[in-house]
Amino acid sequence: MSVSFKQQYDADGFVLVRGLFGPEEIDRLREHYMVLRGRGSYSGDDSGVEVGGRDPLKRYPRMTHVHRWDDLTLQWLIDQRLDEVMTGLLGTSPFAVQTMIFFKPPGSRGQALHQDNFYLKAEPGTCIAAWMALDPVDAENGGLQVVPGSHRWPLLCTEKADTKVSYTDVTVPLPDPDAAVLVEMQPGDVLFFHGALVHGSAPNVTPDRFRRALIGHYIQGEAEKVAEYYHPVLRMDGSHLDLGVSEGGGPCGEWVDSPDGPVAVLTRNHTVIRKHE
Repeated sequence: MSVSFKQQYDADGFVLVRGLFGPEEIDRLREHYMVLRGRGSYSGDDSGVEVGGRDPLKRYPRMTHVHRWDDLTLQWLIDQRLDEVMTGLLGTSPFAVQTMIFFKPPGSRGQALHQDNFYLKAEPGTCIAAWMALDPVDAENGGLQVVPGSHRWPLLCTEKADTKVSYTDVTVPLPDPDAAVLVEMQPGDVLFFHGALVHGSAPNVTPDRFRRALIGHYIQGEAEKVAEYYHPVLRMDGSHLDLGVSEGGGPCGEWVDSPDGPVAVLTRNHTVIRKHE
């Protein structure tokens, strides 16, 4: 792994590795998940497929924990290329805890800004995501937006999100409302980002383009606990690992003014949420 990747990750909380997976691999994965989605509902679905539903996200709902029953997804989750990058970023090999497939068809809502470790609650340390594009990703089809440097913030207290543009109903406030930047990606690119990095996406406003993505969530190799929803935990060789269950709640950060600008100060407790949205 390039030293510059590590430097960027430490400075910004994310790094984009272009072309980590090849075109043939991506074509196979994209077709595989469209076939799986078309066959019906699976364990981890929030709801079944509504073929005639008005909400595009009901016609193509995301799938979670797919690696628990699909070997192709499991092999991707523990792929050596992902492990090598994350080991270089973190210093040790991570543990794997979740897969997610987002289809994000034309006309669908985005996801409000959030921090992953609010849900995973890895202790000690944090989580890390590997977010791989299965389609070209840009502003029009609801590409991922990140707030550089926000990985140095504490986990922020949440507030209500606008569910007209976000399928999730909570978000985190920013001291600068324009702080989020778009990460444009091509199929096979993988964005690795820190568990405290604030990120989200806008709606897909295209008439005919999906924004499909395959995401793996991991926790640092020194972690001793993770939220119950993410058990069982896997080593990167696919073997199971027994870890403790972290509890919800705990203090969260709220923005206050200071002579040097807004500062996130730990105040009230988080609402207990056990499931990553």
